[in-house]
Amino acid sequence: MGSTALRFLQPVRHSMAAGLSGPPRHVRPPRLVLGIETSCDDTGAAVLDEAGTVLGEALQSQKEVHLKAGGIIPHVAQQLHRESIQQVVKEALSASGVSVNELAAIATTVKPGLALSLEVGLQYSLQLVDRYQKPFIPIHHMEAHALTIRLTEQVEFPFLVLLLSGGHCILAVARGVSDFLLLGQSIDIAPGDMLDKVARRLSLVKHPECHSMAGGKAIEHLAQTGDWQQYTFRLPMQQYRNCDFSFSGLQSLVNKAILQKEKEEGIQEGEILSCVKDIAAAAQHVVAAHIIQRTHRAMLFCMKNSILLPNTATLVVSGGVASNQYIRKGLQTLANANGFAFLSPPPRLCTDNGVMIAWNGIERLRAGCGILYSTDGIRYEPKAPLGIDISKRVEEDSIKVPRLRKIQWC
Repeated sequence: MGSTALRFLQPVRHSMAAGLSGPPRHVRPPRLVLGIETSCDDTGAAVLDEAGTVLGEALQSQKEVHLKAGGIIPHVAQQLHRESIQQVVKEALSASGVSVNELAAIATTVKPGLALSLEVGLQYSLQLVDRYQKPFIPIHHMEAHALTIRLTEQVEFPFLVLLLSGGHCILAVARGVSDFLLLGQSIDIAPGDMLDKVARRLSLVKHPECHSMAGGKAIEHLAQTGDWQQYTFRLPMQQYRNCDFSFSGLQSLVNKAILQKEKEEGIQEGEILSCVKDIAAAAQHVVAAHIIQRTHRAMLFCMKNSILLPNTATLVVSGGVASNQYIRKGLQTLANANGFAFLSPPPRLCTDNGVMIAWNGIERLRAGCGILYSTDGIRYEPKAPLGIDISKRVEEDSIKVPRLRKIQWC
C-alpha cells in the first residue's frame, strides 16, 4: 500500500487509552466507490476504498482491433464497449469481494472523449444507479488523470500538471479537487495522435519489431536505436510566448521528410524505409522538445506569479504519453534544473483505466463535491474544458524561455 493510503488510514486508528475514557466510539467502515471508464478504446472498472486501496479491477483493451484497422473507429469502439462492459464490471466487483449494495457511490467518465464510447459507460452506470439507488459521481477524464498521482504519492495542492495523451495535451495548475487553472493546451491535435499518425505513415505495423505495438509505442521502440540528429524539425509556435501546443504542423514536416526519403530510396508508401529508426527518433525528439519548452514557460509563470512556492513546487506528468520514457526523462531533467519535484504515476496508471476513475470518485466523495443524488439531465460531453482558462494571462506575461541547448534535458 502506498504512502497516501497509509496516511488516509491513520485517522481511524484509536489507542487503548482513548477507549478507556468513555464508551467505545463507532468507527465508520471505509466508503467504497466503483469507477467505470469508457471514454475511448479501453473498458475499465475498479473498486477502491477511501484509503486508496484497490480492492478489485478489470480492464479490456481494444488495441489489437484498432491496430488492424489503422486507427480507432468510433462505432467499432462503441460496440466493443457494449460487449465488454458488463463482464468487466462483474470481474472488478468479484475481485473486490464487494457487492453493488455495499458501494457508497458509482463514479463514471462522462467527459471528454468519444461520444459513442462515453454513451456506453454512462448508460450502463445509470442503470446500476437506478437499480441500486446509489449516488452518482460524474467524472472529467482529464481531472482523473491529474489526480491519479495522489493515489500513489503524497502530493498536496497546488501542483503543476502536464496531461499528455492521444487526445489531449494540457498544462494546468491543480489547486484542489475539481479546482484547476488552465495555462495552455493543444490548439490542434495531441502528441499521442501525432506519433500514431507518423507510425501509420511509416507503416510500422509491417516492421518485424513493431507488428503488435500501438503507433506511439512503436515510435518509442525504434527511436531507441535511431539517431534523431539526422533530421532537424523546426519547433512550432516559437513566436507565441504562451503555453499552448501545436502538433499538426510537426506531423506535416515529418510526413514531408518521409516522402522525400521514399523518393530517394525509390520505394512506395507502405514499404519500410532504411532510415525508419532515425525518422522515429527525430519525430519523438521534436515532440519532446516542444512539450518541454512549453512546460518550462509554465514553470516560470507559476513561480513569477507565486502560484507555486519554491519549497513545494511540483510537476506531475500523467496520461498515456507520460509512459514514454524519453519524454518522461526530458521532463524530469527540466524539473530538476528548475527546482521542481517530478512525479508521474506508474505507466499502467498513465493509460486509461478504472482505478483512476474510482480514485477521482473517492477524492470527490471525501471533498463532498460533485455527488449527484438525482441523475435527471445528466449527459455525456465529448468536449469539455478543464478548469478556469488563464492562458491569456500567461501570454500577456510574455515570458522568454532559455534555449533548450542550455538545459541538458536528455
